[in-house]
Amino acid sequence: MSLASEKHKPKAADLPTFDNILQAAERIRKVVKHTDLELNLNFSERYEANIYFKREDLQVVRSYKIRGAYNKMASLSAEALEKGVVCASAGNHAQGVAYACNKMQVRGRIFMPSTTPAQKVKQVKLFGKDQIEVVLHGDTYDDAYHAAKHFCESNEATFIHPFDDVQVMEGQGTVGLEIFRDADFKIDYLLFAIGGGGLASGVTTVFKQLSPATKLIGVEPLGSPTMYTAIKENHVVTLENIDKFVDGAAVKRAGEHTFEVCRKNLDSILLVPEGKVCSTILQLYNEEAIVVEPAGALTVAALDQIKDEIKGKDVVLLIGGGNNDITRTEEIKERSLLYEGLKHYFIIRFPQRSGAFKEFLNHVLGPNDDIAHFEYSKKTARERGPALVGIELRHKEDFEPLLARMQEHNMQFEYINNKPDLFEFLI
Repeated sequence: MSLASEKHKPKAADLPTFDNILQAAERIRKVVKHTDLELNLNFSERYEANIYFKREDLQVVRSYKIRGAYNKMASLSAEALEKGVVCASAGNHAQGVAYACNKMQVRGRIFMPSTTPAQKVKQVKLFGKDQIEVVLHGDTYDDAYHAAKHFCESNEATFIHPFDDVQVMEGQGTVGLEIFRDADFKIDYLLFAIGGGGLASGVTTVFKQLSPATKLIGVEPLGSPTMYTAIKENHVVTLENIDKFVDGAAVKRAGEHTFEVCRKNLDSILLVPEGKVCSTILQLYNEEAIVVEPAGALTVAALDQIKDEIKGKDVVLLIGGGNNDITRTEEIKERSLLYEGLKHYFIIRFPQRSGAFKEFLNHVLGPNDDIAHFEYSKKTARERGPALVGIELRHKEDFEPLLARMQEHNMQFEYINNKPDLFEFLI
């Protein structure tokens, strides 16, 4: 490790301990729900293993975030609480802090980007009631974060960090205690999502103490491999560009403290494509009647990557949250279809003659192919302009025959699924 890294290396007092997590469990016991550990029969059969879900989506704020927020606030002095608390978040952390403020009757100020959907703002206000004030500031999380930190400095309020804080990590670690205590079996694998690393730090601290043989596997979205990159580079890095779709786990920079814990405790980190996450969200809803947010689906989505090694094993998946915005349903379905190879977009220049489009419908499209999108690129003189066509297939194996028929009938087309810049602009 470099001298610079040693200089900023967190002190032992800034890292979670097992004894402190035991104290946190007692501290939050009357506020936080002890969620279910459920054997899932469908996934157990599919993967020939015993697959258990730890259902933090059933928490009162529908995510584990309440644990860390409440533990942090309950650890503050009366003087600090009198001056109030502050956080910056557009998601589960904001709801956790808001709920804790209401329960403890502490004034809170929650900074959210002005682009935050109204539904999320409403939820935060619902949990916090008259104890919190929501401040919409800037266009990004970073804008809201800097405004929150400035407010804290000016008003001597306490900032509640979403992950890089020892009491927050220890609060999240109580999930691990519940899992261990509820399991009447030896846990071979434990999977959990990683964003900034607060949950991973707390849970792994528990299992290194109580069940050191359990394989501890973190899961990150492929478009935001924050902790994966930090461990690979052996220092915390800031990612310039990330895919924010899995918003509960998409951060540009892991915590300095959480990094120290994760690099020591994790056995591995799996990266899951966002499209696979979307397919899993739909699968859990359709097959299990479980509503999960993208980050909540990460652990289930990762199973395919370890299916051979977990056969016959006892595997626990932490379902982190269920705050899924219904307005995202179409995007989730679209991303899933694209990932599964069932939806394909083309720019097609139809021959300028009578019956050309009818020929495309009757002879190019297969019997199970469906036109899901059709748009001329020109609003006037459309017959001379190319069309953007989206085709949905029933089976991904139907794609190559579709291309062959398009070429056989001399269709002039450009396939744009594999051209991300053009695809993003048009779709």
